[in-house]
Amino acid sequence: MKVLVVGGVAGGASTAARIRRLDEQAEVIMFEKGPHVSFSNCSLPFYLSGIVPTSKKLIMMSPEKFKKQYNLDARVNQEVIAIHRDRKTIEVKHVVTGEVYEEAYDILLLSPGAKPTLPPIEGIHSSHVFTIRNVADIERLQTYIQMNNVQDIAVIGGGFIGVEVAENLREAKKSVTLIQRGAQIMDPYDEDMVQIMQKELLDHGVNLELRAAIEKIETAHVLLANGKKIAAEVVVVAAGAKPETDLAIQAGLDLGVTGGIKVNTNYQTNDPSIYAVGDAIEVYDQILHRPTRLALAGPAQKQARAAADHMYGITNRQRGVIGSSSIQVFDYNCAATGINERTAKMAGIEVDSVYVIAPDKVGLMPSSNPLHFKLVYEVPTGKILGAQAIGKGNADKRIDVIATMITMGGTIEDLKDLELSYSPMYSTAKDVVNMAALVATNVLYGRFKQIHVSEVRDLYEQGAFFLDVREKNEIENGQIKGALNVPLSELRERMNEIPKDRPIYVHCRSAQRSYNAVMALQNSGFTQVYNVSGSFLGICLYEYVQDTLQQREPIVTAYNFK
Repeated sequence: MKVLVVGGVAGGASTAARIRRLDEQAEVIMFEKGPHVSFSNCSLPFYLSGIVPTSKKLIMMSPEKFKKQYNLDARVNQEVIAIHRDRKTIEVKHVVTGEVYEEAYDILLLSPGAKPTLPPIEGIHSSHVFTIRNVADIERLQTYIQMNNVQDIAVIGGGFIGVEVAENLREAKKSVTLIQRGAQIMDPYDEDMVQIMQKELLDHGVNLELRAAIEKIETAHVLLANGKKIAAEVVVVAAGAKPETDLAIQAGLDLGVTGGIKVNTNYQTNDPSIYAVGDAIEVYDQILHRPTRLALAGPAQKQARAAADHMYGITNRQRGVIGSSSIQVFDYNCAATGINERTAKMAGIEVDSVYVIAPDKVGLMPSSNPLHFKLVYEVPTGKILGAQAIGKGNADKRIDVIATMITMGGTIEDLKDLELSYSPMYSTAKDVVNMAALVATNVLYGRFKQIHVSEVRDLYEQGAFFLDVREKNEIENGQIKGALNVPLSELRERMNEIPKDRPIYVHCRSAQRSYNAVMALQNSGFTQVYNVSGSFLGICLYEYVQDTLQQREPIVTAYNFK
C-alpha cells in the first residue's frame, strides 16, 4: 500500500509513524511545504526568552532521521497544490526550484493544520508585523528583534500563543503590550478565574489593553480605536487561526458547519480513500453534543493513530473532545478542561459552579501555596462539565483528574468520594478536587446558599450587608468597605449584632471559615445567609484588574493577595 501524508508535526508525522509500526512494507511519503517536517510547535514562543536556547532545539526529526529510524520518505519544501481524486494523484510543487510533479496514492491523509488569522487592519502586512506558525516564523521574528534592537513590542490576541509570546518577550526584558479585543484573555477560563492570570501579567510588567479595537498599525505604534497610541517597533499577531482547507475545497471534499474538513468517526472524508486529522478538521464536542474545532496537539495525535489504525482494519472508539489544556503565566500554572460556566449558559445548560481556594499541599510544607479551583456542574444532575485551576503548584494534575471524570461521565458525588494519592509534599488528605465536590453537593442539595465573587460589587453598590468573620488582625490589611467584622471565634457570643430581617453575605479569607459561620447562623435561626464563594482573597483578585484598568473606586479598603 502507498500512503501519502500532507503535512507533518503532530497529525501527519504521527500518522506516518503509526503506519510504519503496523506495516513494514507500506510506502509512506510525507510532504511538508516548509523546511521542517517535525518540530515542537507548542514550544515556539519559548525560543524568544531563551528557555529554548536555539531554534535547532525546536526541530524534533529531520528527513534523514525519519528515513533511518522509520524508513519514511519525508519531503520538505514541497507543497501539495492539488488533489486529483479521479486518478488518485496529488500535484506537488517544490517551493525552492519551482518543479511540479505528480505522485500517486492508494490512501491520502491530510494534516495541513491551521493558518494564523489576519484581522482586516490597516498596516497588517507591514514588514514589522509577524505571525507564528513554525520554526521559520519564530526565527524571522527573533532575528528582526535582535538585528533592530527592538524594545517595544505589541502582541495582538490574548489566546494561548499571544499570552505565551507576551510572557517570553517580557522575560527577554522587552516592553510588551498585550492587546485583546474582548473583555478578557484566555477564553477557556471564566471571568472570575482569568483575573488571576491578568493580574499576573500586570505584576510582571506586561501592559494589558482589554476591549481594545485596533484602528491602524503604524511604523512605530499601534493606534487603537479610542485614540490611544501603543509603542510598537514590532507587532506579533496571534488573533486566532483558521483551518487550512484550500486543498480540501479544490478536491471537492466536504466541509463541516464550523469550516473544518468534515470527517466520519474513522477520520475519513467523503472520499473513503482520503483521511484528515489535526487542526484542519471538524471534531465532535463530547459535552455540548455538537461539531467544533480544537487546535491541540494531544487530540491531533490520537486522531492520527485512529486514522492509521482504520487503514488497517483496526477499529477505535471515538468519544469526541473535551478540550483539556494548560498554560504557564509567569509564576502561575493554569489548566482547564471541559466547558466553562459562560459557555454552558450560552448553550442553554442549567449549571452552577463552586470556587474553592485551598492549599496545593499541606500548609506546613515550605512550597505550599493557594490553589484556585473552579468546578462547573450541571443542575440538577450534578454531572461534571468542566473545571479550571490556577496556582503555583500542580494545577494540571487536578485538571487531569477532572478530565478523567468528565470522560467517564462522572458527577460531583463521584468526585467527592474519589480516592487520590496523598503525601504532605504533594497534596492534602482531602484534595482541592474533593473539597470542591463537597462544596458543590452542599450547594446542589440546598444545605447552604452561596454567591459568586462576580456578584459582590453589585450587591455592595445596592447596600448589601457583608459579614467578615476573619480575625481582627486580618482586617487591618484590607476589608470590604462597611462590612461588619465578627470573628468566627466570637460569632456565637455576638449574633445579636447581626440582623435577621435581611440577607447576610458572609466571607472570610478563602470561604472555609465563612462556611462554618453560615452553618452556625443557619442553625441559630438565620434564614437569609449566603457564603461568598472565593471570599476576600477571591474578591481582591476579581476586583483588582478591573479597578486598575478602569480606574474605578475599589470596594475594599485595601487589596490583600496573601
